[in-house]
Amino acid sequence: MLAFTLRRAIQAVGVMIAVGIIAFSMFRFAGDPVNQMVSIDTSGAERAAIRQSLGLDDPVIVQFGRYVANAAQFKFGISYQFRLPVTNLLMERMPATLELAICATIFAMVGGILMGVYSALRRDSLLAHAFQAVSLIGISLPTFLIGILLIYLFSVTLGWLPSFGRGEVVRIGWWTTGLLTLSGLKALIMPSITLGLFQLTLIMRLVRAEMLEVMRTDYIRFARARGLTTRAIHFGHALRNTLIPVITVAGLQFGSVIAFAIITETVFQWPGMGLLFVQAVQNVDIPIMAAYLMMVSLIFVTINLVVDILYTIVDPRLRSTVSRAH
Repeated sequence: MLAFTLRRAIQAVGVMIAVGIIAFSMFRFAGDPVNQMVSIDTSGAERAAIRQSLGLDDPVIVQFGRYVANAAQFKFGISYQFRLPVTNLLMERMPATLELAICATIFAMVGGILMGVYSALRRDSLLAHAFQAVSLIGISLPTFLIGILLIYLFSVTLGWLPSFGRGEVVRIGWWTTGLLTLSGLKALIMPSITLGLFQLTLIMRLVRAEMLEVMRTDYIRFARARGLTTRAIHFGHALRNTLIPVITVAGLQFGSVIAFAIITETVFQWPGMGLLFVQAVQNVDIPIMAAYLMMVSLIFVTINLVVDILYTIVDPRLRSTVSRAH
């Protein structure tokens, strides 16, 4: 188990080095950073002094080593647009993105598992067919269109929920949350549904398919022959084995939720890292773009590593396979 974890950790470091190369390349091929920091009438001597102070005259390998070393300490330079440290900007926006991603994931997990189990156990019922229709809508419609439709219905037509922003937030240390205020909770509803709907439909269809397959296995027939109750069979045996692949999908989807919150944050003007990234693209703010790429990649790699470890703990078959391999 330890050797398996170390091997996965080494692979994760390799992935982050590759991502670091891509992020560093953005500084080399997306224009001269000095041109983004100075005005048109800046003299050549001043430009040269800035280049020297930033270390842009050093060999490429030295610049890359310095960039990786700084990135390992979460130092990503100064934003061209805001003239502030990129790390501070990301840390300021991170609570909004994480809060939105966590709420969307909880919505997707709880709703997807409940709908998937019901659709498998009562697959000929009217409600099961309604769930299937909802899943088709969630998969077919693009995220931005779902957000716009929700805004039109609940904000413009009914006036129940705010159409943009995060509402009133409470600061707890460096963390800000809207979960403790009524306006913050209202502002969180539509973005969470918009962001989590695709994941909900994916989890629902996965749980339904896995549940139907598990219910046809021999050990379920044996459990019925032993006289176990229907509740014990469905939730003590079938659902427990169904959730094993769901752990992997849910873990990976959480990374996707954070990465692809860009669209949702743009539609609802949610003040998170995704909206900051869009603004950085519009203004060619390379330090923010590169830092966002590095942070999202780190989240993905960390989640993959944790899911791999959890998978070996939950599934005894995989754990025995790993033990034999070492």
